[in-house]
Amino acid sequence: MADRKALETIFRQHDFADFRWIDPKDMVVANWVRMKCVFGCATYGKNACCPPNVPSVEECRAFFQEYTKGVIFHFAHAVEKPEDRHLWSKGINLRLSGLEREVFLAGHNKAFLLFMDSCSICGDCGKERSRCVNPGAARPSPEGMAVDVFSTVREHGYPIDVLTDYSATMNRYAFLLIE
Repeated sequence: MADRKALETIFRQHDFADFRWIDPKDMVVANWVRMKCVFGCATYGKNACCPPNVPSVEECRAFFQEYTKGVIFHFAHAVEKPEDRHLWSKGINLRLSGLEREVFLAGHNKAFLLFMDSCSICGDCGKERSRCVNPGAARPSPEGMAVDVFSTVREHGYPIDVLTDYSATMNRYAFLLIE
């Protein structure tokens, strides 16, 4: 319990106050999520941290089984134009990257972050993991790792809906795995 309190202090120091602890083994991993990436996402094959540049669905499922602690971070935001989401996401993802590093330095060597959106750290992505210019900070999204974010966050009492209007408030989620 003391370790959780210390981690929660770190989260709040980074201005991340809306979070819940989870068991990563309870994260819903589903093939349909990967299919939505392959047949529905404009960044498929264009981002070094998105499919096909990530592990298979089965490897993702096995990866989450290696952890006993995780955190869901919730972010709510509305934008005027759809493209405004990307700048907001990039800022949050960069802050989350700093948080992951601090948790690592606090003695949690297996700390691993899933960004709340596709990696957009670099303006021009190398499109392949081997050409990524920032591999130390680049991370996949939960969806890229086949996480059914809708089912997973609902199971933990968080709101999430399919948005039909870009002026509506988005509920976005990042995951930090900790051991």
